[in-house]
Amino acid sequence: MRRKSYAVMATAVLALAVGSENAIADPQQTAGKSKVKYSNNGQALEAPAAEMRAADGSLFVPVRDMANLMDKYVDWDQFRTSVSFTDKPKLTGKYNLKAADLAPGIKMGVGSSLTHLPGDPANIFYSTADRGPNGELKVKDATRRTFPLSDYTPTIYKIEASAGEIKILDKIPLKVNGIDPVSGTANITGVGNIKGRDEAPYDAKGEKELKYDPYGLDIEGLAYNPKDDTFWISDEYGPSIVHVKRDGTLIERIVPKGWGNNKVSTPLVPAREVLPEVYNKLRQNRGAEAVGITPDGSTMFMAMQSPLRNPDKSTDNSRQLRIIKIDLATLATTAEYVYITEDAAQFKDLKQSDIVISDLYAVNDHTLLVDERDKNAGDKAELKRIFQIDLSGATNILGKYDQAAAGGKTLEEMSISNLKAAAIMPPSKRTVLDAVAFQFPYEKIEGLTLVDGNTIAIINDNDFGVGSDSAENGTSLWTFQLPYTITP
Repeated sequence: MRRKSYAVMATAVLALAVGSENAIADPQQTAGKSKVKYSNNGQALEAPAAEMRAADGSLFVPVRDMANLMDKYVDWDQFRTSVSFTDKPKLTGKYNLKAADLAPGIKMGVGSSLTHLPGDPANIFYSTADRGPNGELKVKDATRRTFPLSDYTPTIYKIEASAGEIKILDKIPLKVNGIDPVSGTANITGVGNIKGRDEAPYDAKGEKELKYDPYGLDIEGLAYNPKDDTFWISDEYGPSIVHVKRDGTLIERIVPKGWGNNKVSTPLVPAREVLPEVYNKLRQNRGAEAVGITPDGSTMFMAMQSPLRNPDKSTDNSRQLRIIKIDLATLATTAEYVYITEDAAQFKDLKQSDIVISDLYAVNDHTLLVDERDKNAGDKAELKRIFQIDLSGATNILGKYDQAAAGGKTLEEMSISNLKAAAIMPPSKRTVLDAVAFQFPYEKIEGLTLVDGNTIAIINDNDFGVGSDSAENGTSLWTFQLPYTITP
């Protein structure tokens, strides 16, 4: 049977049972009309005019099997009672970084972010490499964060993907308009900002504590604003979002209210306390992981990598992650949404806390591509997906569930049933790329971008090869052609 015939069959599906492999007709549906909504590649499909039920009032239809036969992704939205079918992309390119090591045992690194600038050739991108080489050592029964190259400068890299290779075309070291108090030059470092708040930085042996850098950044996301030809970087330390000139000079920094508490001074880079205060409750190394700017330069989005520890680390296994919306003209936060990660229970030996957001791309002011992944690699990987999400029907929760007093529980403490009871609607989400099915070999897909509306590019962060025995660099950029176009 042809795929078109299966698509017609899909419109006859009446409902889905949550968590089931098969669809089950809704026995409470209005006579003659299904309650379930259907879409294909984001476009609505007409539901059947008459219901199709067995004598017992329910109909079992193998929706996931049907999607496999049609070679489509299928997603079930229990909040909207909807089924989404999406055509799968085609892998079009694999490119590997071949670059000299930074030091013995420390490889060159890019890949903690990825963005494509309008007007550039389709194979030209910009990327970053977080805070630099770092590791962990046990010293006197305590785990210490080490920086074997403490003078490393966080940098934006212009790269080219061609002939199977990632080529570094240009380097843009991040700097202040003055002297950084740690480096002694204009260049910043990758160590933390505030003693007692950020991880204590140590030398390679874990013996000597390094100085904290008020301008230090742990870069995770990169976005471009065409309105003023500048970059914005998401930083895990703050968590913060940093405004950067094209030459790498830091302009300003958006941080949560109460971030500094008079413990740090940043006269060279004003810290604007505009993010909600609750963002100070981040889990260390799980901060502002992703940032995206709409093509018109009007709106910026930032996503946290993991749930906030709100009220404490008991929420590490929460499925609720936060996405914040910012008006770039005023730098005011205008909305906040709850992103629901996939349920770890549907996978094998996967902890909920190991499911994270690693990057995002802003298509427009309500449509985002989100990189959601687990912490496994190779054959053990189960979740490496790019979802397209729609915020237009999602609830703006800005300032409403930061404290338990708002509804008995904080946002992070809520269950799915709690969210439904509070009428909190998350964004809708549908799969546009499943990298596990393409056998992407690395754990950390941390860069995501869209080119010309129909090419998705992803890249991984190799963590500078710290702890790796591989002779290869371990950084790879893959491109995928979509069988449709995602338009602003």
